[in-house]
Amino acid sequence: MVDLPLESVPNFSEGRDRSTIAALRDALARSGDVLDVHTDVDHNRSVFTLVAPDEALIEALLAGIACARERIDLRTHEGAHPRIGAADVVPIVALDRADAERARACALRLAERIGAELELPVFLYGESAPDRGPAFYRRGGSDELQRRLDAGELGPDFGPARLDERAGGVIVGARRPLIAFNVNLETDDVDVARTIAALVREKGGGFRGVRALGLALPSVGHAQVSMNVEDYEAAALHEILARVEEEARARGTEIAGAELVGLMPAGAALAAAATVLRIEGFNASHVLELRLLERARL
Repeated sequence: MVDLPLESVPNFSEGRDRSTIAALRDALARSGDVLDVHTDVDHNRSVFTLVAPDEALIEALLAGIACARERIDLRTHEGAHPRIGAADVVPIVALDRADAERARACALRLAERIGAELELPVFLYGESAPDRGPAFYRRGGSDELQRRLDAGELGPDFGPARLDERAGGVIVGARRPLIAFNVNLETDDVDVARTIAALVREKGGGFRGVRALGLALPSVGHAQVSMNVEDYEAAALHEILARVEEEARARGTEIAGAELVGLMPAGAALAAAATVLRIEGFNASHVLELRLLERARL
């Protein structure tokens, strides 16, 4: 059996400076295969998707985080997306659930090396720290996180107990594949987006595994419902989109468009296709390329 590579989707707090984004990509590409780069000027954030064998992935991410520490200064950073670090969140993803333990071990080795070699505080999340997500650390921003550290309310899992003045800290963990899915509204009223986000997120009684924020996008004159769909089998994208559309219309507006951040699992697209095409029993076994990939791994 051929081992699949592990995936990482690091989020860096820079979406405007092309030279910094290019430098981040070059650093990651030294040891990893960069499959996608998504940048957003309003979020002021770039999301990279890369794959590599375990140790090569760690080396690639260390290089990328070192580059971010050198080139991104949070003291002058402005953007719609919450963050606590220049390299804000660095997930390790098993492409096959059978490799989940590999992903967890890889995340721990990466976190330890970030703390020891780059001297940045590291906070674990996801499968590496159950019941803790990025929002647990981001609430209130960097100043509030430092206050909690100083008060002993929490401590870093690795590295110093003080956020770096320029680069902040890094959130690291193993997690399942998720879909970062944004829906832009015709209105620029961010309160409408926040209301809809509260209705569709799991915490508000919406879809299981959905985290959602309402954000303003001043460069395009839209408000946005920004979502992470952590369980696309429990919450199908077309169902989430339909609910957002319904709630938008109830508030006198429409959907301007949807946006995928990074890449998505084939299963999520297949679920939507099966519904739209009304094909009963449609699944991954009916897709030629996926059938061939499965055979190649055996």
